[in-house]
Amino acid sequence: MKQITKHNIRNSLRRIFLYHGLLVRLNTMGVTRVFSYTLAEGAGVTPEQVRKDFSEYRIRGNRRGGYLTVTLLSEMETLFNRDRISNVILVGMGNLGQALSKYGQFIQRGINIVASFDIDPYKQKARADSNVYPPGRLQEIIERFRVTIAIITVPDISAQEVCNDLVNMGIRGIVNFSPVLLKVPVYVVVNNVNLSDEIESVVMSVSRMKEE
Repeated sequence: MKQITKHNIRNSLRRIFLYHGLLVRLNTMGVTRVFSYTLAEGAGVTPEQVRKDFSEYRIRGNRRGGYLTVTLLSEMETLFNRDRISNVILVGMGNLGQALSKYGQFIQRGINIVASFDIDPYKQKARADSNVYPPGRLQEIIERFRVTIAIITVPDISAQEVCNDLVNMGIRGIVNFSPVLLKVPVYVVVNNVNLSDEIESVVMSVSRMKEE
């Protein structure tokens, strides 16, 4: 049975990524040991929340003596499976899809976009050096590279259909940039990213601050 996904990305995991970014910067600055209150201040949470998040993901440290920065980074890298490459496909090569396909930080974080897909034959020819394929080759590429994760950047009118096809072909995780909430089986994880909503929420927040 399909439903709006209930396998949302946990807020605690989002915070772990935030802590990781903070730790990378601190390590670059030469900071060798950090405390939960240091990370809490940078992440905008409480020290108790930091320790709770670490406990959930079995990240160890000395509560009183602080955490060794390199040790925390190592444990998080293991948690993120940074020691292996995750093959991903991208469906939809409009402006956003093209921008994502060129984003160099993906491969540094173990994310390898092995192929992109678009229904436009011109984009397949114009970007032949970037492995842009017609949708008819989705199953072949998914099986060849053992892909289980897909990024969707197609128009909203076709997003659900594309999602259905991907799930039927074995995709179990989707990052959805289309402005619709996808309905998927309970075993599929979807992260909906609506850039317009994100930007508009900031605009509205700034506007309300001015009125106060």
